[in-house]
Amino acid sequence: MIQFTPTSLVLFGLTFHWYGVIIATGMALAVALACAREKRMGLPKDTALDLALLGIPMAIVCARLYYVVFSWREYADNPIRALYIWEGGLAIYGGIIGGVLAGYLYAKRKGLPFLRLADLAAPSIALGQAIGRWGNYVNQEAYGAVATQPWQQHFPISVFIQADGRWHFATFFYESAWCFIIVATLLISERRHRFRQDGEIFRAYVFLYAIERALVEGLRTDSLYLGPFRISQLLSLAALLTCAAIELVNADKKKVAAATLACCVSMTALLLAGHPWPALACAAGAVGFYWLRWKF
Repeated sequence: MIQFTPTSLVLFGLTFHWYGVIIATGMALAVALACAREKRMGLPKDTALDLALLGIPMAIVCARLYYVVFSWREYADNPIRALYIWEGGLAIYGGIIGGVLAGYLYAKRKGLPFLRLADLAAPSIALGQAIGRWGNYVNQEAYGAVATQPWQQHFPISVFIQADGRWHFATFFYESAWCFIIVATLLISERRHRFRQDGEIFRAYVFLYAIERALVEGLRTDSLYLGPFRISQLLSLAALLTCAAIELVNADKKKVAAATLACCVSMTALLLAGHPWPALACAAGAVGFYWLRWKF
């Protein structure tokens, strides 16, 4: 017997939650992408599979742990719910931290260059995020503030949330679309030999993802907070400034790199001061200068 519900599929008495199915699909395609690239990157056969066997479980555990720690009030009365990951609540930054730790341990054990492993994983991480965000759509989570204007009340600008019967900005979709763009950008740049050193692909991923997350996080209504600040926004801004500073140190075109860093600093100041629209202009400038750095 087969039964479909908005959040699950019941197949002969077994329940498969769409959230988990979507996350698993994203992971499977991410691993397939890494497998297709490992030989071209000069890595031993099955490196991607071995890395995934260690990295995916650690990423899931860290993603859940990160979320639970910063939203403990939800679980304090019934801690066992911390294990119910099908209800949602996987923090991407926690997953990235777990994945990076797993990659470092794997590199040490196998004697492989860690930064090259990070480059192998970067497009796959973005692909997994792009697909996995649709699990948020199924669970009706990770959306933004209420879309009050009639012209805003349609997808993909906003999404209808059953819980309150209102349209909310579709922040899950914004991130999904941007992550697909990141995947395409990294793979095309790799094919055109834009990356010359180990670690550059991963750094480009971090830069591009952080700039989007810093902006979109400000639209969400379910952010995790540290005092008055959104944790993911702070992490994004810190990652963004770090990447821009590394570019300034390593880049051949110092003026372009300096302009990128200046835009990132301005964006950070504006976001923390509560001025998202001027920050968006600075973000566009940062991406533009980064584009020039890649010599497109």
